[in-house]
Amino acid sequence: MTTQTAEFLGRDAILGADDLAYDTVPVPEWGGTVRIRALTGTERDRFEAEIAGNTKRLKLDNVRAKFVAKCIVDAKGNAVFSSSDVAALGRKNAAVLNRVFEKCQRLSGLTDEDVDELLGE
Repeated sequence: MTTQTAEFLGRDAILGADDLAYDTVPVPEWGGTVRIRALTGTERDRFEAEIAGNTKRLKLDNVRAKFVAKCIVDAKGNAVFSSSDVAALGRKNAAVLNRVFEKCQRLSGLTDEDVDELLGE
C-alpha cells in the first residue's frame, strides 16, 4: 500500500492569501459600472446578525440596499457607501438594485438556504 502525502496549508499561507473576490456590474441606469467585493466572513456575520436581530423574524427593511452598500467598492477596494447612505440607496429603482444585490449575493456566497437557516426553517 502506497501512502501519499499532501502539502497542507499552514496558518501563514491561509491568513496571507488574498481571497476576496471582486466583480463589476454594468448599471447603465446609474450611468456606468460599479465594482463589488465579496464580504469577509466577519462582514457577512455582522450583516446576518443585523437582519436577524433577536427574533425568528428577519428585519428585511431595506435589506438589498444594506447589502449592496457593504459590497460596492472603489478601484482601491474601499467602501463607497456608509450606513448613513442606505436609505438613499434604497430609494433607487428596485429592479436595478436587485440586479446588483443578486451579483453581490453570489459573490459573497449568500444563498437562499442561508436565509432559511437564519429563520430557523
